[in-house]
Amino acid sequence: MRSRAIMLQGTGSDVGKSLLVAGLCRALVRRGLTVRPFKPQNMSNNAAVTADGGEIGRAQALQARACGVAPSVHMNPVLLKPQSDVGSQVVVRGVVVGTARAADYQARKRELLGTVLDSFEQLRGQADIVVVEGAGSPAEVNLRAGDIANMGFATAADVPVLLVGDIDRGGVIASLVGTHALLPRSEQDRIKGFLINKFRGDVRLFDEGLRIIENHTGWRGFGVVPWLHEAATLPAEDAVALDRPRRAGDGALRVAVPMLPHIANFDDFDPLAQEPGVALTMVRAGQPLPGDADLVILPGTKTTIADLAFLRAQGWDVDLLAHWRRGGRVLGICGGYQMLGRRIADPDGIEGPPGEAAGLGLLDVETVLKGPKVLEEARGTERRSGAAVAGYEMHMGRTEGPDRARPMLELAGGVTDGAESADGRVAGCYMHGLFGADGFRAAYLRRLGGDGSELAYGVAVERALDAVADRLEAAVDVDGLLAVAEGA
Repeated sequence: MRSRAIMLQGTGSDVGKSLLVAGLCRALVRRGLTVRPFKPQNMSNNAAVTADGGEIGRAQALQARACGVAPSVHMNPVLLKPQSDVGSQVVVRGVVVGTARAADYQARKRELLGTVLDSFEQLRGQADIVVVEGAGSPAEVNLRAGDIANMGFATAADVPVLLVGDIDRGGVIASLVGTHALLPRSEQDRIKGFLINKFRGDVRLFDEGLRIIENHTGWRGFGVVPWLHEAATLPAEDAVALDRPRRAGDGALRVAVPMLPHIANFDDFDPLAQEPGVALTMVRAGQPLPGDADLVILPGTKTTIADLAFLRAQGWDVDLLAHWRRGGRVLGICGGYQMLGRRIADPDGIEGPPGEAAGLGLLDVETVLKGPKVLEEARGTERRSGAAVAGYEMHMGRTEGPDRARPMLELAGGVTDGAESADGRVAGCYMHGLFGADGFRAAYLRRLGGDGSELAYGVAVERALDAVADRLEAAVDVDGLLAVAEGA
């Protein structure tokens, strides 16, 4: 007997599909089911490393955590990592297979459907139910030919669909009814119902809205999900979340992160955002780095040299130097670490046209971008504090130079990672996820002059997943959803 499956598609991007899938996975696990998440195709520079040395979207790693299992490359067999406004790196089952401009990728999608379906069937063999997440919207009918992310996949895999609409952005009735109008009859019939997401206020006020949608589409409403404040504790799927203004926080320690155009793995900073003693500011283009920052962190990036040029064009290099001269601390992670050195060379054009650029010169190291790509989980200790760290490395490039004699991290197996300046005020490393380690984060904040930390970040994430599951059980007809999935 084939395991059950259900797919959540959206009326658009950022309607909350990723969080709903994570919460639904946790709810079903708590009902005693074995669950696996699946997203055929994702587009994000926020990625996670799997135990078998591949990479998938960060959202699918969180969904795997909600299921209580380790992430697998089969949970997100196709990952697109944007390198420019018109092109992306293409990752298939965790391995980079090349780059493609958007128009070229449309022609390649048909070749990937078999791989996507095979990964889906492998997960089906492991679970009682697979919860699938779409990408974008099935209403993008101009992209329907060769589709592997929404209805193209659902039809090929014969999976029923629920359509998610975001009421917070407005126009949810039109977006659901409009999607129905654009789809052919066979795809209208594949959608078994809809969910309203991100509702604020008295849900009874939308009763008439539900009737209108049902009357125009023939689809059944499976629930109205309230605004899930718990989402603030959980990693966001992609950089769309960074486009929304966020409160900097009122902590005594001020941390600034410049928002580079191709910022990657920005969930590195989620634990700092949860710290009551930290005011985290994501600095937007056109704004200066704050002069009162205690720490400036240069984040990871998909295109180091191009984003370094952007940093200079914003004048952030001048701000950073002034910050350092005032006695401020600087930390670089992955691409940000490479920027802190004296030179970055890309002789083979791995991230763009071949070339090189002068770095910021705050660390006496140089980087050459070359393969193979490092994709591995990592554990060790921070050299200064002796505190345990755990995370992952995901980078192209090798960094060497005199400051490597003072590594930031000592990793398992006797290897080291990163570098520090002689005075210890500038440091960098390749490990993502550093601040998720409670002991390290507490020691680092004390070094900045704070009181340390009492936050148990991993516990907070687990509690948030449970809270989302509780809210979905209360707002959504989960039994009805399982009955729909039975037909898959």
